Amino acid sequence: MTGFGDASAEIGGVHYFLEVRSLNSRYFKAIIRLPEELQGLEAEMEAELRRRLRRGSVVMSATYTDASESAALNVNHRALSRYIEQLERSPRVGSGAVSIDLGALLTLPGVLQPAGNEEQRLGSARGAFLSLLDKACANVNAMREREGASLLEDLLEQRDLVAARLEVIAQRSPQVLIEYEGRLKTRIETMLREAGLAVEPGDVVREIAIYAEKSDIAEEICRLKGHLEQFTELTGGDGSKGAGRTLDFLAQEMLREANTIASKCGDSMISRCIVEIKGAIDRIKEQVQNAE
Repeated sequence: MTGFGDASAEIGGVHYFLEVRSLNSRYFKAIIRLPEELQGLEAEMEAELRRRLRRGSVVMSATYTDASESAALNVNHRALSRYIEQLERSPRVGSGAVSIDLGALLTLPGVLQPAGNEEQRLGSARGAFLSLLDKACANVNAMREREGASLLEDLLEQRDLVAARLEVIAQRSPQVLIEYEGRLKTRIETMLREAGLAVEPGDVVREIAIYAEKSDIAEEICRLKGHLEQFTELTGGDGSKGAGRTLDFLAQEMLREANTIASKCGDSMISRCIVEIKGAIDRIKEQVQNAE
């Protein structure tokens, strides 16, 4: 499911900002964007994201702005002195002395050094960003819960459609065999009358029994009803365990049973019901890809 959340804080003169975006995806995939000097936190931040968001394509961006005095770089006086010493020994141009531009000297390698302890900076950023990640993910989940409520409503609607059509099939199934028996007897009687032959009743009964065995869909109906019951249980939970992938697998099994019913029974009414059932299951399969 989609979601967005951000959070910011100012700690010790440093402004931290973190943003999390989540898009629909069958699996969990994280893209972490951190400042170059904080790349060491990437693995830890991904693990924390994975713990909070089980599914989706998640992009996390984090930045910070240091407005404190510690943001100033330190001047490496020994390196600067060494540069000046070498410039003073350089050949003089004409009778004038070599001019030294201090601004240009500060850009030379090694003259300006980062202030403070890098490990300390990383530790401060870790604590700040983990706290902000909690807030941002809470906002993401709040948005996803609103979307999930709408998603659940559609899933239950499709479930009810499947259940209603399955009930029609269950009631129609015995009648199919009765109608087949009537058609078979009528056809045989007509053919025998025209040919002047006779047929044993046992042969008719055997033919009907063979058809009944081939077209028996009671087992498939029972399994599909069981899948619907499990579907109801999964969608009725509090969402703490995450049912998206289980629902995805369950929808595949429901479709398998529907296809078997369609292949076994050639009744036109049952075929129409199966078309509607398969359409509803396809809708379920599409929607549960977005479920957590």
